[in-house]
Amino acid sequence: MTKKQNPKLPNKVKSRFSKINAWLHLWLGLASGIVVLIMGITGCILVFEQEIKQLTSPWLNVEAQSADKILPPSKIYASVKKALPKKDIHGLWYNGLDKTIKVDIESDSLIYVNPYNGKITGMVDHEDFFHEMDEGHRYLWLGEELGTTITSWATLIFFFLLISGLILWFPKKWNKTAVNNSFKIKWSARFKRLNYDLHNVLGFYSLILAFLIALTGLIMSFHWVRESTYWITGGFTNEEVKKEVVAEVKTDSLSKSKYNMLTASDIIFNKVRKEIAQENKEAVIINFPDEPNDDFYACTDMKNGNWRDLYFNSKTLELLPNSRKYIGNEKFHDWLSRSNYSLHVGAIGGLPTKIIYFTASLICASLPLTGFYIWLGRKKKKK
Repeated sequence: MTKKQNPKLPNKVKSRFSKINAWLHLWLGLASGIVVLIMGITGCILVFEQEIKQLTSPWLNVEAQSADKILPPSKIYASVKKALPKKDIHGLWYNGLDKTIKVDIESDSLIYVNPYNGKITGMVDHEDFFHEMDEGHRYLWLGEELGTTITSWATLIFFFLLISGLILWFPKKWNKTAVNNSFKIKWSARFKRLNYDLHNVLGFYSLILAFLIALTGLIMSFHWVRESTYWITGGFTNEEVKKEVVAEVKTDSLSKSKYNMLTASDIIFNKVRKEIAQENKEAVIINFPDEPNDDFYACTDMKNGNWRDLYFNSKTLELLPNSRKYIGNEKFHDWLSRSNYSLHVGAIGGLPTKIIYFTASLICASLPLTGFYIWLGRKKKKK
């Protein structure tokens, strides 16, 4: 090989890489396009699920009163049991001073109760519009086993499409024309050029959030991604986790007393609100144990898509060591692990981040359509 030929070699390699990257971007995009479109549209709808429900579902809201007027779990349980004696009640979801309590029962219906008088405010079908959207987003309405497999691998493909798309977007020269083409949409152009800009430019601007949505989705979908992310961010390996010793809570005289399940739930409810909760203190979930010796489960600090799991010994009612800490006191890897859901749905910063995520999700949903039209246009041109 002569010296004159040497400078050409990197260009040939680069050209070959560009062709392979473009080919993968095209065919992987065509293969996953329908799934990405469905997940993007349903994701847009689910971003504002709670806000829409609050506006359209009057049975979710009550006039706020003082915290000391909220009925404890035992009173709510008795009231619902009186109205629905044949239903088994598994738990109560207190949602705040101005919200009704959701009652977890074995039924296709959702039961909502006024927290101040225990009266049922609404019985609605569980299979509502948002439930169907969630089924589409998670399973494509194909059932959990098949649907999860398809959406998981489609999310992985979409993640690699974002990388290949960034490579295709990257300007070869950073002159004024190239910069304008890469960062600006030419709204006055013909539809074909406008469509290209919508795919190329909007795809770039949504790239960071699209990466975040895809990565958090992969963490939910694949165990190896979840474990790898936890380890990379400083978490323990499986072997180190197994070595951790969980302290046992000794049974005291309370186990011999006549406290029943409902009395115990009242004690735990008040303890969570007054001693443990840091955020949104009047929003508490109380689950009733299926068996007498099962631990009590409670949930608190529910804010912006985060929550805190608590476990109580059924005999002593003491907080168990496997309960979660306040998220503000967690190390980064645990904070990231617990915040994965809120990062995925955009609830991490409240309404402002939800609006941003909605826009990003809408752009992600449009990419398969604009990309398909680009491919269709080139195919017609070749003919």
